Amino acid sequence: MKLPIGIQDFESLRIDGYAYVDKTEQIYRLISEGRYYFLSRPRRFGKSLLITTLKAMFLGKRELFKGLAIDQKEDWDWAVHPVLYLDLNTNKYDCLEVLEQKLGESLRVWEELYGNPRPDLPLGMRFENVIQRAYQQTGQRVVILVDEYDKPMLQAIGNKELQQAYRNTLKGFYGALKSMDGCIKFAMLTGVTKFGKVSVFSDLNNLIDISLDYKYYDICGITEQELLTVFTERIDMLAQGNGLLREECIEKLRKMYDGYHFHQQAPGVYNPFSVLSTFWKGEFGSYWFETGTPTYLVELLRRHYYDLEVMASSAVTADVLNSIDAESKDPIPVIYQSGYLTIKGYDNRFKKYLLGFPNEEVEEGFVKYLTPYYLNNIEKQSAFNIENFSIPYSS
Repeated sequence: MKLPIGIQDFESLRIDGYAYVDKTEQIYRLISEGRYYFLSRPRRFGKSLLITTLKAMFLGKRELFKGLAIDQKEDWDWAVHPVLYLDLNTNKYDCLEVLEQKLGESLRVWEELYGNPRPDLPLGMRFENVIQRAYQQTGQRVVILVDEYDKPMLQAIGNKELQQAYRNTLKGFYGALKSMDGCIKFAMLTGVTKFGKVSVFSDLNNLIDISLDYKYYDICGITEQELLTVFTERIDMLAQGNGLLREECIEKLRKMYDGYHFHQQAPGVYNPFSVLSTFWKGEFGSYWFETGTPTYLVELLRRHYYDLEVMASSAVTADVLNSIDAESKDPIPVIYQSGYLTIKGYDNRFKKYLLGFPNEEVEEGFVKYLTPYYLNNIEKQSAFNIENFSIPYSS
């Protein structure tokens, strides 16, 4: 069984025979229950694979889904819809022109496909025009899929003017999702963070945020049941290679990579990148951290003093947890949404989420990779020894 490390396209994954943890039951439920969605998950957690799975489903590529849950659904008609797929993860957005060029190039491709190019119009109006033309030409309502919608905003953290420019541009562009409702079959935006208040989402009140929805806690990532079912042979190989009994190996996987909670009552979810990398390498390691610390998080740590001990046992309301403002003065929501903290409990009396590190990989990685950005501040904390910085974790 081939391990899909770094493979984010569902079609190529299935054609080339890589392992796939079937999420089509959750996706089917998602499509059946609504039309407009937003999902926030940490980096390398399967968001792109989710988006490309939706793309293949709405393009009617049934042959790719043989043996999966969706193939058994008699009411799924496999109709071919026009799909407008936008991936904002591929650029470095250091100025407004780069974002405008990215959006403009995507629109140009769609305009060539569906006709009536209007480069003279603002980006948002061009997007509206494309949606309408695609619907009229095909007779099928349009599917809109946006991956890493927040990449430009994150890269502009600390630059108030550029944040404002990006916000205005993206608000106008995404506004087409609301104005062209009659032409749209389904739409989904994914990202690491949710920018709220007077930001990108202020006009998109038709989006359902499923980031903290119990029904979809496992739409990305790997549950323990999926781990034990799909990767049972790999677990045995890992145990043998590390001189462990099978149950000892499972327990170590659980402590290292489980523990992400996207609802206060939901079971823990494993980090898929770390689990797959562990199976590939044949040994345990901090693989998620070794892929690099996001520059936006480094920038926040440099600019804002925040007591690490307080951070690792924070209690926040849903409003704080769900969104960050454009200037990101409070690092806790960004650190949580980036996957460095997770839900460890819930105080029902005060309606607050209790946060902490999800597992050993994140705790150890945070100390090793991120605390250097706190060094100047740590010198002022005589009562706090960073080497003893630890909190309990459980799945």
